[in-house]
Amino acid sequence: MPHLLLINPNTSTTTSALLERALRPGLPPGAQLTVRTAGFGARYIACESSHAVAGTAVLQAWAEHLAQAQEAVPQAPQDVGNTERSPLDGVLIGCFGDPGLFALREASACPVTGLAEASFIEAARLGPFAVVTGGERWKPMLRRLALALGFSDALLHIETVTPTGAQMQADRALALHHLRQACRAAALPGVRSVIVGGAGLAGYAHTLQPQVDLPLIDSVQAGLKVLLEGGAPAPQRRADGFVADWSAVTPQMARLTVAA
Repeated sequence: MPHLLLINPNTSTTTSALLERALRPGLPPGAQLTVRTAGFGARYIACESSHAVAGTAVLQAWAEHLAQAQEAVPQAPQDVGNTERSPLDGVLIGCFGDPGLFALREASACPVTGLAEASFIEAARLGPFAVVTGGERWKPMLRRLALALGFSDALLHIETVTPTGAQMQADRALALHHLRQACRAAALPGVRSVIVGGAGLAGYAHTLQPQVDLPLIDSVQAGLKVLLEGGAPAPQRRADGFVADWSAVTPQMARLTVAA
């Protein structure tokens, strides 16, 4: 049965708990889900700076998880950081913006995806799509990510609402009011589905679906589906580890240095 790692790049444990509650019902029998929360950075990512810091926090959380897994199963010194198979079957970055995605994918021997990439994959199966999320600053960030992932032509529109994802996570009535209007506004000609994107917005797509004509895609559920169904890009490495010549990083990251 698969062992999946969910990394919440936000430092909010409330967000981690929300993500875990949303994901566990969709796990197959016997599957294991480990949840890790970023040890530093912003409580809820909402700008370029917090997104940049979160990328490093994601790598650190992953390295810490692997270090603990290695400690639980003693290995010969020469085997540390050089296993032939990752102890994980998939990693989900629990932020709609996927901080650290490309770096972690380069270092991981198992599939890696994030809430944005996974929902882009799911939405693109239906045709061109739109995104609804919280916070105006996400617009250029998501456009850049869509371009990097090859979805720039499919992403027709991004509709942001004034409240941030953190504010909507904390106030359900506020979230439903703004998201309902935004989903309807995003249903432009040519759009075939609308992604409700954000770690703090898990579950809202299901609640709002009866009030919106187009299919709504929950970014959190999309993340789990893509990992379980093998929709994420295949890993390029045989062993987990970084090829960088590190200086002054944590012991967990340093011990994961492997040959290129």
